[in-house]
Amino acid sequence: MNRVLYSGNRNASSWAFRAWLALKEQNIAFKEIIIDIRRPQRWKNLAEIGEFSPPAAVPVLNDDGFIIFDSNAIMEYASELGANSLLPLDIKARAKARSLVAWQHSTFGRICPCLYFESAFYPDKKSLSADEIQAIEKVYSIWEDSISQFSGEYLVGDYSLADIMFVPSVIRLTSHFQPDERWPNVQHWVNILLERPFIKEWLDDAYQLEPIYLPGYRNDL
Repeated sequence: MNRVLYSGNRNASSWAFRAWLALKEQNIAFKEIIIDIRRPQRWKNLAEIGEFSPPAAVPVLNDDGFIIFDSNAIMEYASELGANSLLPLDIKARAKARSLVAWQHSTFGRICPCLYFESAFYPDKKSLSADEIQAIEKVYSIWEDSISQFSGEYLVGDYSLADIMFVPSVIRLTSHFQPDERWPNVQHWVNILLERPFIKEWLDDAYQLEPIYLPGYRNDL
């Protein structure tokens, strides 16, 4: 096989998760090489990735010598390479999907920045501040409105790149604060999303790993 995805630790590499998931959902065959991005070996390992990928980060897809870096680009590539597009046919739904993808890719990380993807796998979760709860509630309301607008089970109707892009954020936010009856569409969406086979496969592996504790989550970590 000449298609290789350079990925990362299951309980740390949220961006690789997105690229891996898009390829899996499109039934695209690939070999996976997992790069250990834990400190301190992170810097040496990513420097080696930098020898053939400008950002020196994962994910990277090497498709028979053609290098595609950045999760968003790999997701779009998978969408076009697979039998069925992971973007809606309707122009407005497609624009909304791309808007949601761009939001996650650009500024979504500012929302509850101390709730790292790694923290979703901590056995003991911290108590959230009022500001963190308010920020998550706002996100749930935005997701609720999008699902309602397109009258489907997913963010823009059918399962799309928008849903894939938000999977790690869904995991990190809901592991700390579950959506309640104020957001019925989000409750249903989260349930069906986390039951998708490939998402379960990744998470099953992630939960078996030793948690990666990062500073700033809680004073005692």
